[in-house]
Amino acid sequence: MTSSTPDRDALGAFLRARRARVTPGDVGLPASGRRRTPGLRREEVAQLAGVGVTWYTWLEQGRAKNASDQVLEAVARVLRLDAAEHRHLMVLAGRGTDTEPGPPMDLRPEHTAVLAKLLPYPAAVQTDCYDLVAANRTYRYLFADLDAYPVEERNCAWLMFTEPSWRNSLVDEETVLRDMTARLRARQPEHRDDARWNALITRLRQESPDFVRHWESYEVGADRNQLRHYRSPRVGALDVQFQSLWLDRGRGERIIVMTPDDAATAQRLERLDSLVGAAPAWTSLGDGAAAGGSVAGA
Repeated sequence: MTSSTPDRDALGAFLRARRARVTPGDVGLPASGRRRTPGLRREEVAQLAGVGVTWYTWLEQGRAKNASDQVLEAVARVLRLDAAEHRHLMVLAGRGTDTEPGPPMDLRPEHTAVLAKLLPYPAAVQTDCYDLVAANRTYRYLFADLDAYPVEERNCAWLMFTEPSWRNSLVDEETVLRDMTARLRARQPEHRDDARWNALITRLRQESPDFVRHWESYEVGADRNQLRHYRSPRVGALDVQFQSLWLDRGRGERIIVMTPDDAATAQRLERLDSLVGAAPAWTSLGDGAAAGGSVAGA
């Protein structure tokens, strides 16, 4: 990894959160009576990682400078970090690359052609912080008409946490909100100088106690395909495979698409498309993108 500026305070908070989730039994230590706090003690992590207790304490307090790769790898092993958590650790320690704030995503004709061709499956172009750039008509009307929201609110995280019609669509509400926050938490250090990211996190912390609860749990997650269950106000229960088709993985730009997991869902998506079929095949949702409309041949 190339070098970036360490965020020692965030690194310490992350290590404390992870330490609290590892039990002595997880790492082969005997339980030693009652503990004031859950998880391992600092001296246990230090011993297992082969570092000094004072040094590890400084690491958690944000006072340690220039932690070596060897120390970071040893601590990651003791804390049983998965791939997403390990990457997050290295970014916080200055071993990752800060993503340069760039211009809004350029919505191209080939992107909108894909959105139209995927009908009746809901699909949208989305950025790394869940901003919606464009959507086909079944995605646009899946829960509520996205075109009715101000541009600054056309963000999946914002809508899921603060908009009742979107939130009520979630069958597995706690799981979806936790996973969404964990993905934001994982990528946020790479965007620490990005005003768009900072504004989103600030607004969510101000407006959603549930977001604050998940954010402060310090779960870290990665993007993955998954089965999701929704309730559409127009057509009812939908069981879909939720997946990302990457446009630029480094910047997090992607086409998200929901494909039916069963025949009943396939029929309901076809019905949804027929109900909203008078709308354009795709709609622009982002600020500064090209105007929405039908795509030739769609």
